[in-house]
Amino acid sequence: MKYDRKRVLVTGGAGFLGSHLCERLLAEGCDVLCVDNFFTGTKANIAHLLDNPYFEMMRHDVTFPLYVEVDEIFNLACPASPIHYQRDPVQTTKTSVHGAINMLGLAKRVGAKIFQSSTSEVYGDPDVHPQPESYRGNVNPIGPRACYDEGKRCAETLFFDYWRQHKLRIKVARIFNTYGPRMHPDDGRVVSNFIMQALQGQPITLYGDGSQTRSFCYVDDLIEGFIRLMNSPDDITGPINLGNPREMTIRQLAELVVKMTGAKSEIIYKPLPADDPMQRKPDITLAKAVLNDWEPKVALETGLEKTIAYFKGKIAG
Repeated sequence: MKYDRKRVLVTGGAGFLGSHLCERLLAEGCDVLCVDNFFTGTKANIAHLLDNPYFEMMRHDVTFPLYVEVDEIFNLACPASPIHYQRDPVQTTKTSVHGAINMLGLAKRVGAKIFQSSTSEVYGDPDVHPQPESYRGNVNPIGPRACYDEGKRCAETLFFDYWRQHKLRIKVARIFNTYGPRMHPDDGRVVSNFIMQALQGQPITLYGDGSQTRSFCYVDDLIEGFIRLMNSPDDITGPINLGNPREMTIRQLAELVVKMTGAKSEIIYKPLPADDPMQRKPDITLAKAVLNDWEPKVALETGLEKTIAYFKGKIAG
């Protein structure tokens, strides 16, 4: 039977990235089923979508099987910030591994195409800079971040085994630091941390000496990459890096946030957490080549302006 609207399942759909993806899919004319257990996602992120007749919300944990009929699956379910994924590390690994198994099983049963939101953390603390997809990483398998890093690495393994063994249509994206409205204010990531501290007049906390680097991609650019990858020919499986190659130090970001918020916050230094990567910058050569010249378009200052406005609203509201 042919449906007019593509039926798309988004796991982790009430999260930061998931809610933006649901919005975009609805705009593209899809019928969207948003699944979330609300561990880090919130109803506030999707409240504005609930009246849309083509949007459906289901409370469900992906570590348990799900039986629905869909054409495509975006598997985004997993806490993605160290504060959240280290709160219950065993559950984090189960979400990545059991969640992947359950979603791959569903895709196999209904013949759906399936997308995995992997992460730059599969590269660990890299010896290669910038990181191309061919780099196999430098991950500590028994460290405090391993529940996330190794969970996502195992999920990639499962995706490619289902592709080889069951001819499943898969898409794997390795996401680099992304920011924007609907980030969790307490997720412990540098962008949300710095903005919240600045807006509340608190000292800005830097870990280490602030010389470690990150590359920040605005959420709309990332979601565009998701859509292009999902719509690409079946022989393009990934993994594909999606992120912004503009690299800067954490200290430079802190100074920019202080300037843009007009805060009087001083910058203070604390010890660097274990296994925290010193460098993070995507090589997006492959994404440009196979995703119709995809590259981030939103300038950091423009994206920060929108993100600061969002957090101001959260504090005021």
